[in-house]
Amino acid sequence: MLWLLTLLILLGLLSYHQLSLHKAALAVALLLGAYLLLHGLTPLSKILWFAYLVIFIPLTVPFIRRQLISRTVFQWMKTALPTMSNTEREALDAGNTWWEGELFSGKPDWKVLQALPIAQLTSEEQDFLDNEVENLCAMLNDWDITHKRKDLPPEVWTYIKQHKFCGMMIPKAYGGLAFSETAHSEVVMKIASRCSTAAVTVMVPNSLGPAKLLLNYGTEAQKNYYLPRLVTGEEIPAFALTSPVAGSDAGAMTDTGIVCTQDDVLGVRLNWEKRYITLGPIATVLGLAFKLYDPDKLIGDTDNIGITVALIPTYTAGVSIGRRHNPLDSAFQNGPNWGKDVFIPLDYLLGGVAQAGNGWTMLMHSLTTGRAVSLPALSVAAAKFTCRNTGAYARIRKQFNVPIGELEGIEEPLARIAGETYILNAARCVTNAALDNGERPAVISAILKYELTERMRRVVNDGMDIQGGSGICLGAKNYLGRLYQVIPISITVEGANILTRTMMIFGQGAIRCHPFIQAEMAAIQNNDVAQFDSLLFQHLGFWGRNKSTALWLGLSNARFYQTLGDNDTQRYYQQIARLSAGFALATDFALVTLGGSLKRKERLSGRFADVLSNLYLCSCVLKYYEHQGSQTDDAPLLHWACQHTLYRAQQALLAIFWQLPFRPAAWALRGLIFPFGKPNSPPSDTLIHQTAALLLHDSETRDRLTQGIYINHHPDDATGRIELAFKAVLAAAPVEAKIRAAKLHKADNSATRALERGIISEAEAQLVHTAEQARFAAISVDDFNAEEMLGR
Repeated sequence: MLWLLTLLILLGLLSYHQLSLHKAALAVALLLGAYLLLHGLTPLSKILWFAYLVIFIPLTVPFIRRQLISRTVFQWMKTALPTMSNTEREALDAGNTWWEGELFSGKPDWKVLQALPIAQLTSEEQDFLDNEVENLCAMLNDWDITHKRKDLPPEVWTYIKQHKFCGMMIPKAYGGLAFSETAHSEVVMKIASRCSTAAVTVMVPNSLGPAKLLLNYGTEAQKNYYLPRLVTGEEIPAFALTSPVAGSDAGAMTDTGIVCTQDDVLGVRLNWEKRYITLGPIATVLGLAFKLYDPDKLIGDTDNIGITVALIPTYTAGVSIGRRHNPLDSAFQNGPNWGKDVFIPLDYLLGGVAQAGNGWTMLMHSLTTGRAVSLPALSVAAAKFTCRNTGAYARIRKQFNVPIGELEGIEEPLARIAGETYILNAARCVTNAALDNGERPAVISAILKYELTERMRRVVNDGMDIQGGSGICLGAKNYLGRLYQVIPISITVEGANILTRTMMIFGQGAIRCHPFIQAEMAAIQNNDVAQFDSLLFQHLGFWGRNKSTALWLGLSNARFYQTLGDNDTQRYYQQIARLSAGFALATDFALVTLGGSLKRKERLSGRFADVLSNLYLCSCVLKYYEHQGSQTDDAPLLHWACQHTLYRAQQALLAIFWQLPFRPAAWALRGLIFPFGKPNSPPSDTLIHQTAALLLHDSETRDRLTQGIYINHHPDDATGRIELAFKAVLAAAPVEAKIRAAKLHKADNSATRALERGIISEAEAQLVHTAEQARFAAISVDDFNAEEMLGR
């Protein structure tokens, strides 16, 4: 009877399930073995063996597992996953993953970060910074540009064109400078520390302008024609993407192109309306994004071809360039344009007909530069500028007979300014090094765009609080007011920050950076159950590993975790690893319990983004500190930056548990990740004091923190006055201490009296006199008559 039953099972498996002979034989052997094992066993043994056969066998034998488990999960996920538009799919395919993928893994491989080489400028790039960029900065007067001219002076435009500032990223074969991303960033940062209008003017052609698109997608004829002309400024480029009805949702654009013939020429008839286009009012060539249709199928078999990019000379019939926008009184050229029945030949399509419909992919690849290089450079420039000048002002300005920087209420924002600037510059430098090393991390570019612009906003706001009245009275002497005014521009452009945080960083990151999600989605899309089965159970093993890792690191507070670092940094590496394991575990819990609805949980997605972003920033701080030679004097900056980012990552992770479904399971997960409560604290008062003090003294640490911005010592310049006063006040400080010790500090002419009594020398009295004159010049503000107030 047993052998007959075995034969019937074997035949049934072979015919019904269409299994291979060896798989069917394995199944029979298991059933036969089960019969022999269970025969004559005790009831308890039978229960245990039954559990083994019912649970273990279905999980470990692939062809049984696929039928009983994977196929069911496959069907559920097929219905649970949200629909994905073509633009979303193309965005996910743009670029690659780098360190953010390690953080998503729950077990970061520190060798990946350690292997990143230090970014170094070539002698040619350094020479350009020391000469051409320095000279350009000296030519710029921000108040004259923004208040009086509302544009760059003609001689500045000429200088920018002559010295190829708009061709930094174009290869030398076309006459360009062929600079690295690091050099590009350094140039933009230095110019931005002098004048944001000039920085934006230089930045756009090198990031979002058609040059990058031409290099990656243009035909040889297009490259040979346009690239040399872009280098010399003969062509002024603008990229026209945003329209009145399609801002952050660029895929909703209503701008259209219809393939047709005109005068026996095959081409495209365009109609569009664009706005917020930087350099648009003076552009000679537009990079236009539109939706291309081919109803008569003149160039292919598809009538709805998709988003396409064309290069259109602005003199083309039907093109209209509108008047200028006024973006918060910044003077960079920006405005609308539109076209009515504009006919262009097919060779105006970027990349020709072969690239028709590939526009969104082009944009996603090209936006990485703006998000990862240009806007971060602007943000770091603003932070370093505030750090150096407002820090000096806090030492120069006195209230209650002490420098305001020594007041505890001022120390807190001063420490934030210094610490956040260190974080910003670390992220900029490390990410630029990764880009120069061939990485194209789209999620990291979104992290930098959001985090660096938001943190810069906080830095400048803190600077304005410290400046007080001198910050709010605009004029030639005010170095911070205009910077404060234009903050929302960087927050808004190239993906509004709200969208970037709540939809892009984690929304795309959960798919792109997770070790299995994107591959599982591809298996579902391809209807490949076998591939899905393999990925699913690898995913389950991944989840189990992270669960045990998170519990162990939580119980031990990661103290036994082997990682990089020295006595100053090792604990931070360990805490990143601990929070990474918790983050990966919480991510999987959210994906399983919420499925496709997670896409619409933007508050939850934003908190996940905060965890990932702060872990990335902390990683950059550690890498940057080591690249800088682990300077002991910079240790307060290191500790403040790491403690601040780790605390914020922890708090965001804790906030996630309040929003997860299945509350008992969510709280159990919280207890697993944080069994003894919160391990990370914000910077202590002692550390805040140490960090703030770095900005009040003329030191190598202060110089390293603000390295790369434009610095001058001209007494008639807004920041030059600050530099002179800072040095004068520090030089007079020992003399003032002698006067205070003599109890003469309350008298108006205390220095004179101290000199009369022989307490100080004439040279020392002169130091005090010079410091007081410089102090008064530094704290003075502008005033205007009625005619000047009316702009006459």
